Amino acid sequence: MTAMRYSKAFKMQAVREVESGDNCAYGVQQKYGIKGSRTVMRWVRQFGSGKYGKIIRVEEADEINEAVRVRKQLQLAKEALADAHMELALEKAFLTAACGQLDQTVEGFKKKHGGRPRTRRSSSTRS
Repeated sequence: MTAMRYSKAFKMQAVREVESGDNCAYGVQQKYGIKGSRTVMRWVRQFGSGKYGKIIRVEEADEINEAVRVRKQLQLAKEALADAHMELALEKAFLTAACGQLDQTVEGFKKKHGGRPRTRRSSSTRS
């Protein structure tokens, strides 16, 4: 089976017929014996003016407001994430500086303290 090659002028003629409303894409395909079922529509998208086959979405006011609200919420989440990253960087820098003053490595400090909370007994519980 050999692939058919069509000239650009032929493709443009087929697109003009579809966009003018003289024929639908399927009608043009049948008229000229074009084999591919989506070929004519691909030509319309590729060479057409963009009027035919475009999807136009109409949004209601509450949908637009919802989109604005979601964008604001996303922006706030991004800012909170940036703040958390900044706090983490500051904590790491503080830990490094504190370990430097204690003449201890960060890894050694982590091994020694292991992230456990310190427990202290109050003087009232001792017997």
